[in-house]
Amino acid sequence: MLEDDKPLLAVKTEEQSSGEEISLLDIKNNLGSRAATKPRIIANSSTKRKIKPEYTDSDSSNDDLPLLAQRVSKSPKVSSKKLNKPTIKSSLSNDDFESDVALSARVAKTKPRIKTETKRSKSAQKPLSKLLTIPKKPVKSTASSTKSSVAGDNDSDEYKWWLESNGDGSIKWNNLSHNGVLFPPEYEPHGQPIFYNGKPVYLEPEIEELVGFYAALLETDHAKNKIFQKNFFKEFTEMLDKSEKNYGITDISKCDFSSMHRYFNKLKEEKKLLTKDEKQVLKDEKLKIDNAYGTCILDGRVEKVGNFRIEPPGLFRGRGAHPKAGCYKKRVLPEQITINIGKDAVIPSPPQGHSWGKVIHDQTVTWLAMWKENINDSIKYVFLAAGSSIKGQSDLKKYEKARTLKTCVSKIRKDYTSDLVSNNIATKQRSTAMYLIDRLALRAGNEKGEDQADTVGCCSLRYEHIELAPPKKVVFDFLGKDSIRYYNEVEVTTQVFKNLQLFKKKAKSSGNMIFDLINPADLNKHLSNLMPGLSAKVFRTYNASFTFQKQLEATPKGASIPELLLSYNRANREVAILCNHQKAVTKSFDDQMHRMTDKINTLKYTRQRYLDQLLSVQPKANKIYPNLFNITYNDFSKEWLIKYHLESNLKQELKECDLKEANIIKGKYTPENLLSETAIAEKIAQSIEKMDIRIHAAETVKVDKDENKTTALGTSKINYIDPRISIAWCKKYDVPIDKIFNRTLKEKFKWALEVDSNWTF
Repeated sequence: MLEDDKPLLAVKTEEQSSGEEISLLDIKNNLGSRAATKPRIIANSSTKRKIKPEYTDSDSSNDDLPLLAQRVSKSPKVSSKKLNKPTIKSSLSNDDFESDVALSARVAKTKPRIKTETKRSKSAQKPLSKLLTIPKKPVKSTASSTKSSVAGDNDSDEYKWWLESNGDGSIKWNNLSHNGVLFPPEYEPHGQPIFYNGKPVYLEPEIEELVGFYAALLETDHAKNKIFQKNFFKEFTEMLDKSEKNYGITDISKCDFSSMHRYFNKLKEEKKLLTKDEKQVLKDEKLKIDNAYGTCILDGRVEKVGNFRIEPPGLFRGRGAHPKAGCYKKRVLPEQITINIGKDAVIPSPPQGHSWGKVIHDQTVTWLAMWKENINDSIKYVFLAAGSSIKGQSDLKKYEKARTLKTCVSKIRKDYTSDLVSNNIATKQRSTAMYLIDRLALRAGNEKGEDQADTVGCCSLRYEHIELAPPKKVVFDFLGKDSIRYYNEVEVTTQVFKNLQLFKKKAKSSGNMIFDLINPADLNKHLSNLMPGLSAKVFRTYNASFTFQKQLEATPKGASIPELLLSYNRANREVAILCNHQKAVTKSFDDQMHRMTDKINTLKYTRQRYLDQLLSVQPKANKIYPNLFNITYNDFSKEWLIKYHLESNLKQELKECDLKEANIIKGKYTPENLLSETAIAEKIAQSIEKMDIRIHAAETVKVDKDENKTTALGTSKINYIDPRISIAWCKKYDVPIDKIFNRTLKEKFKWALEVDSNWTF
C-alpha cells in the first residue's frame, strides 16, 4: 500500500484588477460626429499576475488513484445565488475501482452490418475523378433537440465501422486511390527593396523570397527574438555569399526591412477590400481544390484526407525557446515525396517537369504521402482526416486500452511499489519513474540534441530539475513539451523521496541525469510486459479520463446551461493542470474582460431602470414582488453612466434621425402619439426576471473566461479524455453536444456519439 499520496500542485492566481478613466471631451466630440466611436481610454491599469505554488496535505492514502490536481483560485464573485461552484475532491474511495466491471463485460453487443459493399476491387480500379463525382444522398435534417444533436447528423447509409469487429491485423486497407498532394504556388517576385545604410538594395528572387518571410513578421514577437534574428541573418548571408552579386550586407542592425513590410501590409488591406463576388470566386476555387485533393477512395468508400497541402516555405518559428527558430524552411519538391497508393490505382501526376521520389503500395501503413523536412530532419506524413474510419479506429483503440488499464492498474501499482526498495539500482530507478509517470502524469521524455529545444520528461530529468525538501516534498521545475514550464511542489511517499535523494546524490551536479540507467524505450518495453500495448502515454490517457469523470460528479443538478458548462470546464481544467496544458494570457484578454464587464453593467443598469419603472407604476411593488427587490444595483460610476447614456445610444439615435429625415422628405412621416400606453406592472416584473437570467448567464461566462485564461482545455479534451465521457454527460444533463464539441470534433468522435447517459469510463 502506498502511503500518503498527495495532490498535485495547486496554482493560485491573484484576482485581476482593472479600471479605466474616460475623457468627457472625447464623448462630447463623439456627439458632434456622425459616427458612434468609442471614447478614448486615458488610463488603463495593468494587470499583475503572480503564480504561487503550493501543495495541499492529505490525511488518507489510496494506492488506486492518480494524484488529482487541487486548484485554489480567486474568482470574481457572482451575485446570483444560482451559480454553484463545484468543489474539487482531493481523494477518492477504493470503492470507485472495486465497482468497475471488466472490459469484456462492458462492451456492448454489436449488430452485423446489413448492407455489404460489393465489387470493391473493380471500383477501386476506376479513375479517382469518376469515383469522387458520385452524388451523395442528401443528409436528413434533424431537430435541434439534445438527443438529435448528440446523435449527430449522419446518413443512415454511413459506414459505421465501430459496430463491426475490427482486429489488429497488419493489413490496414485493400484498395486505395487518391490524387496525391497539393504544392504551394511558385514564388512571384515583387521587386520591393530593403535598405542597407539608408540605400535601397534590390534582391534576386530566391533571396527576396527569404527576406520577405522576415519582413512580413517584422512587428511580431518572432522578429524581436534574438535567436530568430540570428538564425535568419545567418541564412540570409549564406544566400548572399552564394550569389554572384556583391551586396555588401554584413550587419543586420543596418538593414531596414520596413519598406517591404509596408508592401505586405498593403496587400493584406487590399485583400480585406475585396468585393463579395471576388471573395466568392476565391472560395469556389478553394472548394474545387478541396474536392480534388481532400478525398480518397479507401476500400470502395469515399474518405476525407487530412493535411493534403504541402507546407509552404518560410522561416521556422518553433514552439517556446527553440534553438532553430528563424531557420529557413525550404520548399518541398516532388522528388522528395513518397506516394503510397493501391497497386491497381491510377498514380497521380506530379507537377510538370518533376517526378515523385518514390511510389509504394504498403498496405500496412495508413499514410498517403511522406517526405523529410530540412529543419529537424523529421518525417512529415499525409494521413486521412480525423473523422475517417482509420483515424477513428485508432482513437477508439487508444481509449479502450486506457479502460483496460483501469482493470489492472492496482496490480501494476502494487508491483512497482514493491520494486521501489529493490537492491538493483536500475530496477529502483524504473519503479520510481513509473510512480512519477503514473501519479504526476509526466511524459516519458527523450534526450534532446544540441540543436533541439531543451525540453525534458521523466526519464530525461537532470540534477537541476528537482529540489528535495524533507521530509517528503519534491519541487519539479523544468521545461516540458513545447517549452511550457512545468513547476510542481508535491509530496511523495517516503520511499520515493529516499530514492530521489539517492539518484540526485549519484548525479552529483547540474547537467547529469537523475535516471541514468533507464530510457523511455526500456521503460515502455517493461510496461508492455505488464499489459499488452501499455506505455507511459496510456497512463496519461487513463489518468486524464478517470480524473475527468470523477470531477464531473460535482456537476450541480437543476443548473442552467451556462452553469453546467462552467462545471464541465472546471473538470476539464483539473485534467489540463494535471497534464500541464498551459497557455500564456492572450494580449486581448484584458480588453475581452472589459467588454464582458461592460455588458454585465449594462444588463444590471437596465434591470435597475425596470425596477424604478415598476415602482412608478406600482408604488407598493416592493411588497407585491419582494423577490425582485432582494437585489438592487446602484454602484455605477458617473464616468460609466456618461459613457452609457451618451455613447451607447448615440448610434441608434443617429440612425433614427436619418430614418425620420428620409421619411419626412418622402412624405411618409407620421408623428408619434403624445401619450404612451400605461405599462403593466406584471409585464415589467417579467422583464426583470428575464434580466436576472441574462445577468447570471453573463457573470457565469465571465467567471469561466477568467478561470481559463492560463489553461489550455482543448488539448486534454481532444487527445486525452475519452469523448464518450463528455457525450454521456451531455445526455445526462440535457446539454447540446454543440456546446462541448464543435463540428470538427463531432466528425472526429462520431464513433462516440451513440453511447447512452449511463456510460462510464
